[in-house]
Amino acid sequence: MTPEIWFVNLGIKINHLDKVAFTIFGIDVYWYGIIIACGMLLGLMVTIKEAKRTGQESDFYIDTVIISAIISILFARLYYVIFSWSYYKDHLDEIFSIRNGGIAIYGAIIGAVLSAIIICKIKNKNFFKVADTFSFALLIGQIIGRWGNFVNREAFGGYTDSLFAMRYIKDQASNIPEDVLDKVINVNGVEYIQVHPTFLYESLWNIGVLIVIFMFRKRKKFDGHLMAIYFIGYGLGRFWIEGMRTDSLMIASTNIRVSQILSAILVVAFIIYLIINLKKCKNVSDMDILLEGNEIK
Repeated sequence: MTPEIWFVNLGIKINHLDKVAFTIFGIDVYWYGIIIACGMLLGLMVTIKEAKRTGQESDFYIDTVIISAIISILFARLYYVIFSWSYYKDHLDEIFSIRNGGIAIYGAIIGAVLSAIIICKIKNKNFFKVADTFSFALLIGQIIGRWGNFVNREAFGGYTDSLFAMRYIKDQASNIPEDVLDKVINVNGVEYIQVHPTFLYESLWNIGVLIVIFMFRKRKKFDGHLMAIYFIGYGLGRFWIEGMRTDSLMIASTNIRVSQILSAILVVAFIIYLIINLKKCKNVSDMDILLEGNEIK
């Protein structure tokens, strides 16, 4: 049987993988949506557990996730449409056709942060403490969600013959650039493209960031500490991986990748934020030591 997806140097072959999971009442339900939903659900479960560990109300996080999820999807689509306006300005009827693809994770993150800020303001909650707790959900959602790109045969990189080289049947893949098409591989009459599995790189990278956050969760120095680690860690990985992708959103008619610029800004901004707050913590600690010394005298 001809493999549909083939990690050629790892000897892994997947012979059948439909994008559609099942059909109900004539409506196709895609694996992509199921995978995203599973990522959100698992992320919420871990977030609730972390909230209980830190003495916070779990109901607040359930309500916030429900509201934020809707806003995040809208922002994810809006972000994608804005930076693909050269296409959508002539296809206005497709702007809200999310089922046809076209959402961006950075748009979702922006939507999640803005909605969290507003909800925290209304509920009189410490946004930075909430952001620390939600860092787990964001990472878990991204780790699992990227596998939706795998099923959809999208968000891959350029040609490679590395250990993780992945082959898709050419006719099943989306948005294949010319430099990848120039290196089509024919196996028993079937044409394949062979590319970097950037979805896998990002998923594995985020697992590493999640491990770091778990290591720091009981040793964080201030509210917002885990949030900073998340944005620095994710930003560094996304900057690197985005450079491999062949479907990046660009700024206007330039070759500047939007996600790389945003990643660089986030990394620099949160490194500065981290340094400033760690310095404040050190100054407070030094002052406590000084006061204790005076009391002993």
